[in-house]
Amino acid sequence: MKNSLRRFSRGTGLSAAVLGASALVLSGCGAPPAEDSSAGSNDANADYLGCIVSDSGGFDDRSFNQSSYEGLQKAKTDLGIETNEAESQAQTDFGPNVDAMVQDGCDLIVTVGFLLADTTKSTAEANTETNFAIVDDNSIDLPNVKPIIYDTAQAAFLAGYAAAATSETGKVATFGGVNIPTVTIFMDGFAEGVTYFNEETGGDVELLGWNKESQNGTFVGNFEDAAAGKTNTQNFINEGADIIMPVAGPVGSGTLDAVIEANAGGKDVKAVWVDSDGYETAGKGEEFILTSVMKLMGDAVEDVISTDVDGEFDNSPYVGTLENGGVALAPFHDQEANVPDDLQSTLDDLQEKIVSGEITVGSDASPE
Repeated sequence: MKNSLRRFSRGTGLSAAVLGASALVLSGCGAPPAEDSSAGSNDANADYLGCIVSDSGGFDDRSFNQSSYEGLQKAKTDLGIETNEAESQAQTDFGPNVDAMVQDGCDLIVTVGFLLADTTKSTAEANTETNFAIVDDNSIDLPNVKPIIYDTAQAAFLAGYAAAATSETGKVATFGGVNIPTVTIFMDGFAEGVTYFNEETGGDVELLGWNKESQNGTFVGNFEDAAAGKTNTQNFINEGADIIMPVAGPVGSGTLDAVIEANAGGKDVKAVWVDSDGYETAGKGEEFILTSVMKLMGDAVEDVISTDVDGEFDNSPYVGTLENGGVALAPFHDQEANVPDDLQSTLDDLQEKIVSGEITVGSDASPE
């Protein structure tokens, strides 16, 4: 075990926690890790330190930071490891936070988000005995860095089709936090789903907020300004959109505020959540969430840690797809009675066609 003589020091603001949900086998279809009934085995992992650094959205973003963090918490429970964390409030925190985890002697450091790529790469190059996993980035080619990436466009395609099929106004919308590939991949898939609905049904549903061909659209410019998310959503509603998908982390809470107010005012407006099942995680307005485009990050994070604990870490990317369960469309929950009767069976058929390759969902941001 690496760093067996480390001091388990904890800096201010760096509390313990760890990894989540039934783990995906990184090389193939999802499968839960075997339950470890041996207390002795867990005791043997007590000197292993698994760590995580958030992006500026923080661990309570009800989105991808939170899902990854929950994966670490699950790993702590299941594997009996020690954990540490560093929550970033701004991009200027990335370097100091990752460095703090290295100095604390972490065996593996999970960095959450595309924006941490440069920091992760430079730190991994300087600390070759420490392993890293980075969520939502595949730009680093180092033996001690494992990418955890997702073909999110596949699940977003299903959400776009569902939104188009459910819209009463014939207008739906999406907007992003920052114009980066891990955001636009959602928007591309959503746009393709709307287009496919129109082609297959003769519909004329219009998408506001994103043009896939020109790669231009509406962005807040950050993942923190919920007030801007609310304003953008209100603008889309005023333009006639009745289903809006924010791809913006905590900014999405502003969308829910606008949707709640619109419904209170007599309009029928819904949201599509991203990363996690918003019905379970958003904390408000869940009755107005049509569905969610999920990336099951907690599963992958726990499995990467488990592999490292077993001494079998490798740098081959984990790619979450519809086929292996790494991405998925959430249930309609409270909205089930408000969608067309045959929509779920149609979506099941579309998913089968995407998995088989009969339908190809294209995005410049999709993993190769």
